Formats: sequence, C-alpha cells, structure tokens
Amino acid sequence: MADRRPAPHDALSAAPGGARLAVRLTPRARRAGIEGIVLESDGRTALKVAVDAPPVDGKANAALVALVAASLGVSKAAVHVAAGASGRRKLLMVEGDLARLRERLDAAIEGAADQS
Repeated sequence: MADRRPAPHDALSAAPGGARLAVRLTPRARRAGIEGIVLESDGRTALKVAVDAPPVDGKANAALVALVAASLGVSKAAVHVAAGASGRRKLLMVEGDLARLRERLDAAIEGAADQS
C-alpha cells in the first residue's frame, strides 16, 4: 500500500448548507495561522491551525473561528464549533458553497506553505 499525502481539501467534507472542517488546534502558539494538513493517527485528515489565544473561556475557539472565517472568506457567523469545543481536535461547520470553500482552503494552505 502506497503512502498517500493528504490533499488540502481532504479535511473538508459536504454537509447540509456547507461543509464540515476537521481541525487540529494548537492554542497559545507564538504565531497564529494555518499550518497545513495533517494525517491523524487514526487515519483522519485535519487542518492544522495555530492560535495565540489560550484555551480558557472559549478564547482559543473564538480565535479559531475568526481565523478560519477570514481564510475562507466567510463571516464569523458562518463558522461554528460543532464538536470538540474543549479538545484539540475539533469539527467546524462552515456555511457556504462546498466547491468555493475548497478553493479558498487550498489557497489558504498554499499561502501558509509559501510563508514557511
């Protein structure tokens, strides 16, 4: 079996009215931003995101929502944490057109790779 490198949009899947986005969050990072795509130990693909906010009183989740919304070109109201609010692994629901969200996610990840 050949190793498969995850594609940027593998973390994004169709959902009613938009998409589900699997995220691996690093709070209290030195620099906030999208770091790329990771393959989790259970085989799932997730978007790796760092925020400088602490994981206290929902601050890291709020920073995550703001960062993802800006990266995908949607309002903060169009993004919410559907699962994993208290953990590092989260599932976000994002309202919008799936194809457009995939394009924007791919562009955001490419931009992050260019800054590395």
